[in-house]
Amino acid sequence: QLQLVESGGGLVQSGGSLTLTCAASGFAVDAYGMGWFRQVPGKERDGVSCISVSGGSTKYAESVKGRFTIYRDNAKNTVYLQMDSLKPEDTAVYYCAVEDYDCSGYLVFEDWAQGTRVTVSS
Repeated sequence: QLQLVESGGGLVQSGGSLTLTCAASGFAVDAYGMGWFRQVPGKERDGVSCISVSGGSTKYAESVKGRFTIYRDNAKNTVYLQMDSLKPEDTAVYYCAVEDYDCSGYLVFEDWAQGTRVTVSS
């Protein structure tokens, strides 16, 4: 019954912003780190960001550092990815996943079936 539902993607112009939402159910996110990943068809899935269980520590891929912000609302069992200054190379399907408490990279739970699509036009 563990479930992760991503939403908030869409079409945006270069330089624009989007906020992605990951709604979790079947478990409490306050016991885990939470991460965002993205994938382009035919390419490897890459980690984008992760936030620790307390929210006090965050990690970002170099390609998005300074432009993306990950944050969480444990009361709502939800994690967000605020994306600013979007570039065409950010175009991908974005997924969230449950990670270990300090974002070591070990995935506790993941579901790559859905995700939310982000398209950034030139």
